[in-house]
Amino acid sequence: MNQKENSGAIFKNNYKKAETHPDYKGKMNVDGKDKEVALWVRETKTGEKFFSMAISEPYKPQPMAEEFQKKNDEEDFPF
Repeated sequence: MNQKENSGAIFKNNYKKAETHPDYKGKMNVDGKDKEVALWVRETKTGEKFFSMAISEPYKPQPMAEEFQKKNDEEDFPF
């Protein structure tokens, strides 16, 4: 799904398995750069509900071959 510049969409996180996982997740575009958004439903001491939010760079998994090579380069083999 392509986002228009300076817009985004957020959906319920159906994969939430722990209290620390966000209640809602989504993507947005800010000044032409893609970002990920996470929202948690929180409650103040007086019972008023609000959203807590975090914005981050999009997740980019590292290819397995690069990760394996990096790990092997860092290890000191005795042979």
